[in-house]
Amino acid sequence: MTELTSAEQRVLDALDEDELVATLVELVRVPSVTGTDAEADLQHVVARWYEEAGLEVDLWSLDLDALRSDPEFPGTEAPRTEGHGLVGTGPGEGVPGLVLQGHIDVVPTGDLAKWAGGEAFSARVDGGVLHGRGACDMKAGVTANLAVARALHRSGVALERRLALHSVISEEDGGLGAFATLRRGHGGDVAVITEPTSGRVVTANAGALTFRLEVPGRAAHGSTRLEGVSAIDTFFPLHVALRGLEARRNADADPRFANTPLPYGISVGTLRSGDWASSVPDLLVAEGRMGVRLGEDPADARQALEEAVATAAAADPFLRDHPPVVTWPGGQFASGRLPEGHGLVGEVVDAVAVVSGRHPEEGAAPYGSDLRLYAGVGGIPTLQYGPGDVRLAHAPRESVPLAEVVEVARALALLAARRLGAH
Repeated sequence: MTELTSAEQRVLDALDEDELVATLVELVRVPSVTGTDAEADLQHVVARWYEEAGLEVDLWSLDLDALRSDPEFPGTEAPRTEGHGLVGTGPGEGVPGLVLQGHIDVVPTGDLAKWAGGEAFSARVDGGVLHGRGACDMKAGVTANLAVARALHRSGVALERRLALHSVISEEDGGLGAFATLRRGHGGDVAVITEPTSGRVVTANAGALTFRLEVPGRAAHGSTRLEGVSAIDTFFPLHVALRGLEARRNADADPRFANTPLPYGISVGTLRSGDWASSVPDLLVAEGRMGVRLGEDPADARQALEEAVATAAAADPFLRDHPPVVTWPGGQFASGRLPEGHGLVGEVVDAVAVVSGRHPEEGAAPYGSDLRLYAGVGGIPTLQYGPGDVRLAHAPRESVPLAEVVEVARALALLAARRLGAH
């Protein structure tokens, strides 16, 4: 741990905690669900904040057709007719010395009756905790990034290198926004993505692939169901096979997942079957998510699932002659990692220790993120460190402690001041 210079102290003193909270409240109150107009509108709001923080703004409309035809296109799930990229870059020349990245899109709210007061976007603050969709995933991180740029700008310090903030869309359904930002040529020496990490420094992410199973049956009248074959019944052995595959793939997980009980989960998220209560259903469609192991080619992961399904089908009297169909729509996240021994880990750990007095643990996360695009497509050494607990994300209990948001913002401000040569 090193002492603060006068310039570093000026940056920390310039970080306005009240403004940070007010900004997070404003962000959470915008229902920027992936693919909606509100997502596009919010990028324009953030662009104005970037300008006020002294950043040079690149705000552009995405060429969706060109991006979709790119061989490395990461896939999407939400219907989309438009999208906007946004990058703010500090004054100076050359490649930015540090990129802080965050996504402004959120997942749908689900059943509003399960939210306190039936409201998902109220940004309610209770006991120092802010509640609402997107609170931790990941508008708290976006807010922390902006607070860093504001603090650098207001402190009046001179910087030897440039800061860049990347605000992206469509992370929740594949990473279109990050992919478009990198394809536009934006990069940096290193990047920190402020996804919720529960105080850890996350240096690797498992991948995630969206799969679709079409499971056949044979229709019949419900009163003579033995004349048919229910697609619901034929799905059961396939589900058992997926559970077995999941167990095998998690038997020897990377040591960085030491505190994660299921690094490479396989889950079925939706089931649709039948069109009439008194008919035996002749089709079941299941869609789900498959974890990709660190360093695994996604093609190998797909093959493993397809083989597990085919083996289970071959053992079933009906499916043997009526095989299920496996396809891979939607988001396709490869795994990603920071190179072993990269100095960015020590820089972040030291900055956190200075502002908080604790040394964060290093680990890996079981979910897919934009890290794999920045590290892979962008060739940028990247890690994750941000406020919030991912176990609260995508749920009606989503929330983030405000003190944690402030701590992360202060640590990143110190990291930026040091890495960019504040004086």
